[in-house]
Amino acid sequence: MSVVFQALSSRNRRRILAYLSDATLTAGEIADQFEMSKPAISKHLSILENAGLVVREKKGLNVLYTLNEQHLLGSLSDFLADFCPEGRVLKIEGAKRVKVQGD
Repeated sequence: MSVVFQALSSRNRRRILAYLSDATLTAGEIADQFEMSKPAISKHLSILENAGLVVREKKGLNVLYTLNEQHLLGSLSDFLADFCPEGRVLKIEGAKRVKVQGD
């Protein structure tokens, strides 16, 4: 979870996620939205991908980036469950249900 929050600590990476929330984009299309070098954009995308917040898919000559909403929501939910008493109860109940279904 700390990898996710470390990735979210950058304003530029949060802006990238905002752009990806509306569309799947190439690195070039993302870079067009910023006044920074393409290698810097690639570094930000790599951090986001390593945190599981974006998914990269090669299509022909292009590499497309998509927001991984499920991982982002799951990470935030887990964080809140750890620090919110009501969330902790829900997390425990959810874990019990998964265990029962898996048996």
